[in-house]
Amino acid sequence: MHPRPSVIVFDVNETLSDMAPLASRFADIGVPELLAKVWFASLLRDGFALAAAGSQETFARLAGGALRTMLAGARLSRPADEAVDHVLSGFAELNVHPDVPDGVRLLRRHGLRLVTLSNGSAEVAARLFTRAGIREHFEHLLSVEDAGAWKPVPAAYTHAARACSVDIGQMLLVATHPWDIHGAHQAGMRTGWIARQQEPYPGYFAAPDLRASDLVSLAGQIAA
Repeated sequence: MHPRPSVIVFDVNETLSDMAPLASRFADIGVPELLAKVWFASLLRDGFALAAAGSQETFARLAGGALRTMLAGARLSRPADEAVDHVLSGFAELNVHPDVPDGVRLLRRHGLRLVTLSNGSAEVAARLFTRAGIREHFEHLLSVEDAGAWKPVPAAYTHAARACSVDIGQMLLVATHPWDIHGAHQAGMRTGWIARQQEPYPGYFAAPDLRASDLVSLAGQIAA
């Protein structure tokens, strides 16, 4: 039986933010909505490739570059630069998943410290949480831009431990991405998986310590 963690570390994109509305922006520029998922997977792939090679790039630059590559040659409803700007500006209008505010408040009521660790920027997380009315519950909004390495490189997770002045074993990562769960486990964190896509967990990644279909349910397990 593990002791309760003292710090909960949240992934942001898709774990807390609902990115589904970005799909409609692809339709706005004249391409299929399903390309939204392909684009996001492509920018993550490129970020991982750079990290594996010992390099790093900002999420914003990767997002724009991957999108321009994908849209090259497509019949768009507007000039390419305007199309890219239209899709990327959608990040500023995203909201959290409906279960997030209650889950966050439950964890705080149990005295747990909350931080984020995102491959995106801290500013995006700040806007997201401010709109949701939960910004004050987060002690730090951490980004890998300050860690020198993208998740799932171990240095990203150890950066969070240093920022919170705790041993990494006292932290628990909450994420919807199995690759993030695996990276945190390898770095020494405990983990909690939110199965937002209702898909089975891949057996080739380290299994999460906890799992649930939403943050409220997961928060109840963490606080128990």
